[in-house]
Amino acid sequence: MHNLEGRRVTVYCAGSAKVQPKYLRAAEVLAADLVDAGATLLFGGGKTGLMGHLATCVLDRGGRVQGVMPYLLKDIEMNHPGVDDFTFVNSMAERKALLLQDTAGLVAMPGGTGTLDELIEAVTLKRLGQYLQPIVLLNQDGFYDPLIALIDRMVDEEFMNPEHRNLWTVVAHPNEVVPALKSTPLWDSQAVLRASVK
Repeated sequence: MHNLEGRRVTVYCAGSAKVQPKYLRAAEVLAADLVDAGATLLFGGGKTGLMGHLATCVLDRGGRVQGVMPYLLKDIEMNHPGVDDFTFVNSMAERKALLLQDTAGLVAMPGGTGTLDELIEAVTLKRLGQYLQPIVLLNQDGFYDPLIALIDRMVDEEFMNPEHRNLWTVVAHPNEVVPALKSTPLWDSQAVLRASVK
């Protein structure tokens, strides 16, 4: 079991201002569980959508939050006003790199192309042994079913190895996220040797 006390957990999620209430409720559950586990939320810094709601909920519970945001989004005042611990960077690529640095794991909640981009890059880096921590997919109401099916097809058609189905841990409910972060084993640092199908 991994201890999350004092560790950072990255959460990828939607910044869109229009979010269904069920996803907001999931963010509230996840926020409470992260605070109870003693983890620091590391996120993309946004003030709207799931991003903003999750950060606000963590702060309201007395938890710690760190934001990472490119200047292009800060310039249009997308940064969460309640977050004091911010790192501003020059590009989206720098943001993605920092969101993976020194973390105990990461979580992908439902979101758009930004969330998908961040998630797929993290999964690819894990496949190459460059990121070893748990990746937890919150597949709320089957949101990620098409992506999971696509990965399965990639394996079935031998673009990936069968073990690559285990690059992430899939959970259906927000209260399963923290237990999954704690219980998912670290990935093999020599994974790059098995990254391609031979």
